[in-house]
Amino acid sequence: MNAMPFVIGALAVLALAYRFYYSFIAARVLMLNDNEIAPSIRLFDKHNYYPMPKWVVFGHHFAAIAGAGPLVGPVLAAQFGFMPGFIWMLVGAVFAGAVHDMVILTASMRHDGKSLAEIAKAEISSFSGIIASIAVLIILIIALAGLGVVVVNALAESSWGTFTIAATIPIAVFMGLWMFKFRKGRTAEATIIGVILLSLAVIYGKYIPGSPFESWFTYDRKTLTVLLAGYGFFASVLPVWLLLSPRDYLSSIIKEYIFTFYYCCLWCILLPAIKTI
Repeated sequence: MNAMPFVIGALAVLALAYRFYYSFIAARVLMLNDNEIAPSIRLFDKHNYYPMPKWVVFGHHFAAIAGAGPLVGPVLAAQFGFMPGFIWMLVGAVFAGAVHDMVILTASMRHDGKSLAEIAKAEISSFSGIIASIAVLIILIIALAGLGVVVVNALAESSWGTFTIAATIPIAVFMGLWMFKFRKGRTAEATIIGVILLSLAVIYGKYIPGSPFESWFTYDRKTLTVLLAGYGFFASVLPVWLLLSPRDYLSSIIKEYIFTFYYCCLWCILLPAIKTI
């Protein structure tokens, strides 16, 4: 079966939803205002509140929202067929996931960047804030457990995969220092350096298996679970500009490569048809 009609249809649905449905939500429901000052500027503290270039912010949110989708999606499609997942992602993204993220992001921006539990506490009551905190904690545990299983199973006993993932951490730290300390504002330079280093890690990672360094990056599932939890802790307590945002930005670039490839293929198919009209 040719997947291109589904790709074209999905792009058309997303474009229409963006143009009409979300413009209505932005203008009439949320009443967005470009003149409002972001919390990262008003509450700048060089740790959790730190203004960043728009593309870094986009990459951070893009990677966080996509999560393990590129891994989980193909697996589920192979097991159950592509149609259930296709419908769920398209309809769910338009009417559920994207609306939820957009509303919560806007609410957080208007409450000094606070979490959903803090917003519930401020707008409703302290009891509501406690209930929201418990609900968010349970959802996070379930979500991280599900995504963690996929990641752990993919990296277990794979020194090449573990090396590549591990390499993104020092690369991201270097990018953060480059963008925000050494060459402040030079996002393009940090992006080029990060992409080159990550590409080298992926290419030359294939030489890790069978090398003296193989044992350094070969772990079982339990060890990988502990390491992932440890990374999550350090990423959350370190300044957001140092590790979390640069690494998400770096990860989003790889995912954007995939989307760019699809768009180029789509354009190559549509261009001859357009010329004949």
